[in-house]
Amino acid sequence: MAILPVLREPVAQDRTLSPPPAAETPGPPTPLPSSAPPPTTSASPRPRVSLTPTPSATPESVESRRPTTRPSRTTAPTVTTEDGWTVTVGDDGVRSYVRSFRVEGGQAVVRMTSAGVVELVTATPADGYAVQKVQNSPDNMAVYFNAPNSSFIIHAIWWDDRPFVQVSKVGS
Repeated sequence: MAILPVLREPVAQDRTLSPPPAAETPGPPTPLPSSAPPPTTSASPRPRVSLTPTPSATPESVESRRPTTRPSRTTAPTVTTEDGWTVTVGDDGVRSYVRSFRVEGGQAVVRMTSAGVVELVTATPADGYAVQKVQNSPDNMAVYFNAPNSSFIIHAIWWDDRPFVQVSKVGS
């Protein structure tokens, strides 16, 4: 079924309707923003609109724009080695100890901090081994490389204000 438009002749009642006020009549449509850059013309440049106030170029305002704090540390932290551990000191004074351990079952990288936190950075098992991490507290962690007949354990703890790691083999 099709709907056909109905045309009719105007009647007297239609003429009593007044047109909408001029303020409510829409003006020309506002163009949508374009992704293309605006065309350049040889006419005078368009003024830039800034949402932040710009200080005047007086000597006092130039002086007030200078930073009042010292710039952040841009030099690399000092790196040292202690008992096989790579040691760095952060801006907060916390020492970070990082060391890689390689066993037949795989390789693990352990990080400890002088704040007493032990964490596993990476653990990659060798072929035939699976890796498992056990962490009972922030300062005590063990990494297991398990195979059907043998396991390698890397036990890392923060002990006596320094890192301590024990590597063990269980099985054949």
